[in-house]
Amino acid sequence: MKSFLQFLKFTLFSISAGLIQIASFTLLNELCHMIYWPAYLISLILSVLWNFTFNRKFTFKSAANIPIAMAKVLGFYLVFTPVSTFLGNYAESSGVNEYIVLAITMISNFVLEFLFCKFFVYRNSEYTLEEKAKKID
Repeated sequence: MKSFLQFLKFTLFSISAGLIQIASFTLLNELCHMIYWPAYLISLILSVLWNFTFNRKFTFKSAANIPIAMAKVLGFYLVFTPVSTFLGNYAESSGVNEYIVLAITMISNFVLEFLFCKFFVYRNSEYTLEEKAKKID
């Protein structure tokens, strides 16, 4: 049950991060007429910062060292970002609608990031914020 609730929270925070990504991408694409890849990168960075902050505190409830956890997430994005940017730019320049490309990329990001966070970033520190709070009381 705890894992299901954790996945549900991750999903809800990811949806909110996705809304940030879609809104910022749309603004950059439609109002600023930015080409795909810089608009995608800026919107991705905004959503990652949002998602990391809330998932660390509320989903995984981790008291893990924040810079180390951020470095691990950065490692994920050092691989995911160039691959998704290159493939997304290729697909968009091949005639696939940029919003379809964005949706496929966001779904891939959601699944891969959850697995990465669950089994690598917070593997040994889930629910440690609760334990830390109990020790303080």
